[in-house]
Amino acid sequence: MGAALRRASFSPNIKERRDYSCALFDPSGVPVAMGDHMPVHLGAMPRSVTAALETLGTLEPGDVAMVNDPFRGGTHLPDITLVAPIHVGCGATAGELLGFVASRAHHSDVGGMSPGSMPLAREIVQEGLRIPPVRLWRRGERDDDLFRLVLANVRTPEERAGDLDAQLASLHAGRTRLLDIVERRGVETVRAAMRELVAYADRLMEAGLERIPDGRWTAEDAVEDDGFGHGPLPIRVTLEVEGGRARIDFTGSAPQTEGGVNAVAAITESATRYVLRCVVEALLGAAIPAGGGSLRALELILPSGSIVNAEAPASVAAGNVETSQRITDTLLRAFQQALPDHLPALSQGTMNNTTMGGIDPRSGAPFAYYETVGGGMGAGPTGPGLSGVHSHMSNSLNTPIEALEHAYPFAVAGYGLRRGSGGEGRHRGGDGLRRDLRLLTDARVTLLTERRLAGPAGFEGGAPGAPGRNLHIHDGREDILPGKVTFDARAGDVVRIDSPGGGGWGPAPDPSDPATPDSTSDPR
Repeated sequence: MGAALRRASFSPNIKERRDYSCALFDPSGVPVAMGDHMPVHLGAMPRSVTAALETLGTLEPGDVAMVNDPFRGGTHLPDITLVAPIHVGCGATAGELLGFVASRAHHSDVGGMSPGSMPLAREIVQEGLRIPPVRLWRRGERDDDLFRLVLANVRTPEERAGDLDAQLASLHAGRTRLLDIVERRGVETVRAAMRELVAYADRLMEAGLERIPDGRWTAEDAVEDDGFGHGPLPIRVTLEVEGGRARIDFTGSAPQTEGGVNAVAAITESATRYVLRCVVEALLGAAIPAGGGSLRALELILPSGSIVNAEAPASVAAGNVETSQRITDTLLRAFQQALPDHLPALSQGTMNNTTMGGIDPRSGAPFAYYETVGGGMGAGPTGPGLSGVHSHMSNSLNTPIEALEHAYPFAVAGYGLRRGSGGEGRHRGGDGLRRDLRLLTDARVTLLTERRLAGPAGFEGGAPGAPGRNLHIHDGREDILPGKVTFDARAGDVVRIDSPGGGGWGPAPDPSDPATPDSTSDPR
C-alpha cells in the first residue's frame, strides 16, 4: 500500500519524504497490520476508522470514507485519511466484510490562513478545511460535488487531487493483495490468522509489561511556548506498574492553550502506543507486530480540555508534530526511572516544521511547501545516536536537494550536519542538521519548532544536545527567530534551520585514562 501511494503521489512531501501511513483493520476496526510508516499517524488511525463507522454506519463495497477533523478521528487538518471496506467478492460468502484498509497522508496545503496549513492560529477554523467523516466514493462512484468543494478550498488543487488519487490507489492495492491471500488460503483461514495476529501482539505487550518492576514514577517536560506568549506549558505523567498492568495518568498537564500546540486524545494515545511498543521490544529483544489493541493492559487517563486532550475549537496544527514529541519525551523520562539500563537519552524532540508559500514565478501558479527536518537522535546504553535523522513520532525522510529545487522556487544554499551538536557522553548523541533555503520569490513563511531554548536532555550522566535555532538572513544581517513565527520573506532571503542534537548517554570518558575505550563517535 505504501509503495503504491509513494509512486503515484504528486507532492514531494509524500513522494520524497514519505509523510504517509497505511494499515489494515479487522471488521471491528482493530488494527491487524501496519506499514513501517509514521508512528504519529499509525497509533491514531484506529480512531479514524471508528469515527467513519460511527458516523456513516456500514461502508458498502466501493465506498471510501474521508476524514481529517481532529475531533472526529483525525490528528491535524493536513492529515487526510481515506478508509475503504474489503468485502469477499464471490462464492457462498460473497459480500461478507473482511476488514478495512486505510491510508493517511500529510497534504502540503488544505487551506487556512497561511500557505502549508500549519499557521499560528487561535482556533481550528483558521487552520484549514475541516472534513468530518464523509463518503468521497459511493459504490464505486466518486462524489464529484464533494471533490470539487475540497479542491476549491486549497491553494494547490492539482497537487491535492493527485495525492488523493494516490491514496485511493493505495487502498486498491491493499484490497487486491488481501483478496489474493483469501483466494489462496480461504476466508476462514484469513479471518483466523487476523484474529491470532491481534491476540499475539497483545500477549507480547502484556509479557513485556510483566518485565517492568512494580512501582510508581512521575516525570515532567514542557512545550516551550504556543506562539502567543504562553509557556512553558508542562506535560506531567504518572506511571504506575503492578502485576503486568500499567496505568499512565497525564493529570496535572497544562490546560489547552491559545496557540496550536494542543494535542487531541488520538495524538496522546498514539505517542503512548509508540513508547510502550519501544520499551516492550527492548525488554523482549523481539519485534512486536504493529497490529493489536496494544492498550488492553493499560489504563490511560487524559484530562479533558488539557494540552494532551484538547477540545474544539482549539487550534491543533502543532499538537500533532510538536506536542506529540514532547509527550513521547515525558513518557521516556518516566520509563528511564523504571528501566535505566534499557532507555536512551532524549532525541531532538521537534520536527522543525517549515512551511512556505507564494506564487511560483516559473509557472505563475501558487505553491505550498511543507517539510520537517531531521536532527540528532539520543544516544543509548549500547551506542551513539544517529545524526540528521527523524526520530520517534516522525519516521519520514529529509527532502533531497534535487527534489526541492525542482518542485519549488528555492535554492539550497547550505545543507549538512551540525558537527558537535550532539551531547557528549560515554555514547555521544547524534548531531543535528543545518539547512539554508534561499527564496527565489517572495513568500509567506511559518516555522513551528521546539527545543530552541534548551536542548534535549542526556541520560545517566550524558550531556544535553545543543538546542536548535531559526534564522532569517536578509539585507546583510541575521535575525534569530522565535521557535514559532510567521513572517513575509523576499526573493533572495535565506531561511536557515539549525536542528537540535540528541542527548548523550553516560558520563563522558576521561581522555587521560588509557584504559577508557573510545566509544563516543558516530560509527558513520
